Amino acid sequence: MAAPGAERECAEAELCADSQGGSGVKVVPPSEAAAPAPLCPHGPTLLFVKVSQGKEETRRFYACSACRDRKDCNFFQWEDEKLSGARLAARECHNRRGRPPLSRLQCVERYLRFIQLPLTQRKFCESCQQLLLPDDWGVHGEHQVVGDVSVTQLRRPSQLLYPLENKKANAQYLFSERTCQFLVGLLSTLGFRRVLCVGTPRLHELIRLTTSGGKKSNLKSLLLDIDFRYSQFYMEDSFCHYNMFNHHFFDGKPALEVCRAFLQEDKGDGVIMVTDPPFGGLVEPLAITFKKLIGMWKEGQSQDDSQQEMPIFWIFPYFLEARICQFFPSFCMLDYQDGRKWKHCFLCKKCVKPSWIHCSFCNHCAVAYHSCEGPKDGCFICGELDHKRRSCPNISTSKKANKAVRKQKQRKSNKMKMVTTKGQSMNHTFGTRKRKRRDRVHQYLCS
Repeated sequence: MAAPGAERECAEAELCADSQGGSGVKVVPPSEAAAPAPLCPHGPTLLFVKVSQGKEETRRFYACSACRDRKDCNFFQWEDEKLSGARLAARECHNRRGRPPLSRLQCVERYLRFIQLPLTQRKFCESCQQLLLPDDWGVHGEHQVVGDVSVTQLRRPSQLLYPLENKKANAQYLFSERTCQFLVGLLSTLGFRRVLCVGTPRLHELIRLTTSGGKKSNLKSLLLDIDFRYSQFYMEDSFCHYNMFNHHFFDGKPALEVCRAFLQEDKGDGVIMVTDPPFGGLVEPLAITFKKLIGMWKEGQSQDDSQQEMPIFWIFPYFLEARICQFFPSFCMLDYQDGRKWKHCFLCKKCVKPSWIHCSFCNHCAVAYHSCEGPKDGCFICGELDHKRRSCPNISTSKKANKAVRKQKQRKSNKMKMVTTKGQSMNHTFGTRKRKRRDRVHQYLCS
């Protein structure tokens, strides 16, 4: 039975809120779910439970694993909700519409045909983000099309494709060239031979460029990424369409076996995983996924090596160090910075900005002159602790008040401009009269 609309909206709003604190939502491990998770366009959904002041509510719900903003994927279903056959059919139809327009095999066939074309016939539609074959030109005639796509451009697809900047789902704030060069050099120096690139397309590109460019590099890489657009630039053994929040391979078992073979090559020796998840991604589902990849890697090892751990570089916000270490106690923060030097606070157990100090009253690091009575857990509008700002019943009143304040400030600003302009005009008039009087006096004295 469906829940009342208000209860549903409240749960959906909390899903979009931050779940790292005492209120919000948290992920329920798959082992605690009563039934298999329903599917959305991004694969199996995750089971969430609303948390208020550290206490879990009784009713749990399913939502998209990759998108925490309903504008990107509006899937929502209570765990105990029974759906009719018509709703299930409609959902299946919706999921089919959300799939990529071309299958993996079709993308490979198109790519092989594309690279055989002369340079003058290699075109890329920026509007549709798609490589074009001659048969496609008519359909894309009025679109923004780039011509003469070179082999170098094909090897750097991240420079052809527009980045997807939703920080909670894709967050393709891509590595700079300097960062990629540093990582490739470091991985080679450490003796790794294979790199599983999970959400790091530019690192994957540079590794392949370094290998194909005749340079001395033994590195191989496999890219796992949720952006299906990369399917049109790579063969099946170098890219898998993948959701890192639920360990879902969109192309099924063949893609899963590609990943398995890559991890277990040479009995798992010489492989490392480098991952750069979306900035707003939840740690819990990522940790569950990475443990599954680790388990896949361990399947290819002998009993003597069963205690070894797969090397992993996890690039994530520094303030989530403690959260990551809850799931991987052996992990430690590296001391490498691309920007200014940070310092480690042993009381907070994390790295902080060099200008911050540890406040014994707040029990964490902050700027030197800060208010110790900052915003606490709960709503920023009314101060209540049982909900977040997005689900506050007074949010409309708050918005109206803020709008009124902005209008008042704008009127005051316009009034000041008008007064200034009027004053400038009066000064100009007074100066003109003074000059005329001086000219008459001068004429009189000279006559």
